[in-house]
Amino acid sequence: MKKFLLSASAIVAVAAASSSAFAADLPARTYTKAPAYTAPAVVYNWTGFYIGGHVGGAFGDSNSIIGDSGRFMGGVQGGYDYQFATNWVLGIEANYSWMGSSNTGFLYSNGTTVVGNNSELGSVTGRLGYTWGPTMLYAKGGYAWRGNNDLTVASNVVGSTPVIVDGNNKSGYTVGGGLEYMFTPSWSGKIEYQYYNFGNTTLTSTAFPAGVTSFNNDEHTIKAGLNYRFGWGGPMVAKY
Repeated sequence: MKKFLLSASAIVAVAAASSSAFAADLPARTYTKAPAYTAPAVVYNWTGFYIGGHVGGAFGDSNSIIGDSGRFMGGVQGGYDYQFATNWVLGIEANYSWMGSSNTGFLYSNGTTVVGNNSELGSVTGRLGYTWGPTMLYAKGGYAWRGNNDLTVASNVVGSTPVIVDGNNKSGYTVGGGLEYMFTPSWSGKIEYQYYNFGNTTLTSTAFPAGVTSFNNDEHTIKAGLNYRFGWGGPMVAKY
């Protein structure tokens, strides 16, 4: 029994010495810091339908029959955008605006007056935008029309046609551009300039003083708008 205990003790001592030698041969454990947390980047998705409204002002140029004074305008818009190639947006938009009355015109020296007024503007345009983050800079252009396009000729000259009107068009074209900002996945605001051109109107007087007078049918508009975006292309997502 004594020999057995001595043998067992010797085996345990040899095993302990071997473990200590093996542990001494192992390299020291190294410690590394966990990587710093990086917040995911937010990708803004412009794809989807939207509707909204706008307010602003409209004015003609110095050679417009409706005058160059400013008029209040307000209206609605709606459209669809498609985002592609990461930062580009292609879309189509319909726009309708009501405008205040101008009630200005042209007075001939014989007392004949020609008064023009236009209280509605509309357009269907394509637009191309470039985005960075929640901001989009865009250009637009397309078809334009005007409603309630009244041109009134009044004269004291009896028995004659004092003025012949030519070119009072209701259809034309429009170009413009703006800046839009997406401040939530469903709402965006914009500031936009839009130019409308409906050609020229020519007035030919057959009474004194005879002659031809030509006017531009241009409109310049500046407006601020708010859009509700349905986001059918998906909401803003985090990109890791």
